[in-house]
Amino acid sequence: MDDKKLRWIYLFSLSIIWGSSFILMKKALIGLTPIQVGVFRILFTAIFLLLIGFKSFSRIKKKHWYYLSLNALLGSFFPVFLFAYAIEKIDSSITAVLNSLTPLNTLILGVLFFGFNFGKNQVIGIFIGLVGTLMLILKSAELHPNQDYFYAIFILIASIGYALNVNILKKYLYDLDAVSIAVGNFVLLIIPAIAVLLFTGFFETFEFTETSTTSLFYMLILAVFGTALAKIMFNKLVQISSPVFSSSVTYLIPIVAITWGVLDGEKILFLQFISGFIILIGVYLVNKSK
Repeated sequence: MDDKKLRWIYLFSLSIIWGSSFILMKKALIGLTPIQVGVFRILFTAIFLLLIGFKSFSRIKKKHWYYLSLNALLGSFFPVFLFAYAIEKIDSSITAVLNSLTPLNTLILGVLFFGFNFGKNQVIGIFIGLVGTLMLILKSAELHPNQDYFYAIFILIASIGYALNVNILKKYLYDLDAVSIAVGNFVLLIIPAIAVLLFTGFFETFEFTETSTTSLFYMLILAVFGTALAKIMFNKLVQISSPVFSSSVTYLIPIVAITWGVLDGEKILFLQFISGFIILIGVYLVNKSK
């Protein structure tokens, strides 16, 4: 299959996987703290990636480790904690919507710091998608006026991290395969994650109950599918497309996340469906061939 078709398959597959991640985090937070959600997501992912991709270590060269470290911190370590804290205070579907700022940040940072050039259609598409995103935010805020939107800043910070991450991938890790990048990322995060558990007194205070065990099961699903396999797919997507194309998956994620929210009893209005359609128009323009 040629790259043009394959990138669309990756894009829509990732939107479904990552769009489902928010409801999984929401369920995991019933029995775990935000810190524990972040740590177990990292550790479960690292174990799974080592099981399926241990041999990929031989393909990682000395020149790659610096950028893999940046990639790991900006694209995985800090965002997993920022999202966990945000979802504890803000509805999961709204958090997914706020994450749609990533393509805009990718464009701005790519032009300012990484020397990438983007076409007129991409710029127009990003801003149309952003309009749809803002419509979703405003309507969701109207439906949930009692939520603490200070934590929206956490998602903004995470989206900047993702934007830096995707530009680093494209510019400095283009010669390393997707599995090696994912394995290298999470191996680097094992020690920091364990250190966080030790620092927060997890081993002295955590108790295995029915609720916490169920939450750990949700984290296992999230780690394997929403992080490990999704990271491999995303790394490959960045390599066969542009940074803006890759990050435009965050415009599709809210549609999936809101659908899960409805199934979980959250309210949704017709205007939110219109906003989702506007987002799709933005994605199309971002990825339209010259």
